[in-house]
Amino acid sequence: MELAPNESVTGTGAMAGLAAMRADVSALTGRHPEHVFRSLSETLNRWAADGIDTEPFHAGVETAERRYAGYGLTTMLPLDRVLVGCESSRAGAFGGFHHPDQGYRHLQMAAVITMYGPMERRNPERPALALLDLLRAYAHDCLHYGSRRRYVEVAGMPVRTQYGINYRRATGQSYSAADRSGSNHTRNLGIVMEGACDKEARSITRQTAEQLGVTEPSGTLGALTFRDVTGTLTDEDVLCVADVPESGEQARYVSALSGFEMGVNRRYAHFLAEFTPGEESECHRRILTAIITGHVTELGVWLDERHGPGTFTGLFRSQGYFEPALTV
Repeated sequence: MELAPNESVTGTGAMAGLAAMRADVSALTGRHPEHVFRSLSETLNRWAADGIDTEPFHAGVETAERRYAGYGLTTMLPLDRVLVGCESSRAGAFGGFHHPDQGYRHLQMAAVITMYGPMERRNPERPALALLDLLRAYAHDCLHYGSRRRYVEVAGMPVRTQYGINYRRATGQSYSAADRSGSNHTRNLGIVMEGACDKEARSITRQTAEQLGVTEPSGTLGALTFRDVTGTLTDEDVLCVADVPESGEQARYVSALSGFEMGVNRRYAHFLAEFTPGEESECHRRILTAIITGHVTELGVWLDERHGPGTFTGLFRSQGYFEPALTV
């Protein structure tokens, strides 16, 4: 069975369970019965054959490969493990990064993505914007794919006990607790890791757009999406979402965009500014390296030098949880 770059599995039952889930990803696409899914490579080839310039995606992936190698990730998510949905039979279907129930799924080692914009068609309505959205999603999911994971066998099935710098008991207790609803800061490692992955993916997308001269499109929704994929949303953008939608699906999409910005990206930015003011970029780099390798010691020492001994544990460990092997 193929494993992701930094995965390890203990137990023949766990290995067999993962192999079965990875051999058949229909459980993921089956959640979207109205959409037609094809591999990312096939999707790009079809678009190129129809005259769409796919260079923004390919150029962005080259940038991602160089940057990710610096964090210890040298293998990108295979294109045949990414499924892109379009040609939907659902009236008014609207896709993109914030489409419901998509993204990377570690058990299946596969990602589900939808074409940005109206989905009742073969090709995107706004190709340049759709390719940037696709790049953001793929760059984001590659980091999830390459993150450190440990699985153990419980009752013959795989149970994840480590993801990046977060840990979980085989009985289900997570190392860090969920944030309080409505909080503008975070003490949750899941939010930190999700925010770190998306900050990096949006930075790559922004750099690609600048290099290739892809500019913000006209129209409120198009402009919002461009600023979202490039990480340039303003406070006013997040507040004006109610004025954007033209349909029910667009309304849900923009609401999800706003929720992700406030619940993940803004909380992660607040965390960096709160604990490493003036050194946000360095802290971000160390967090991503720790997520990929699974080694939290160097990050912990770096935080301790700024805030005293035991900073990582004090910030993130929930009551009653004890993990004696954080350096594994």
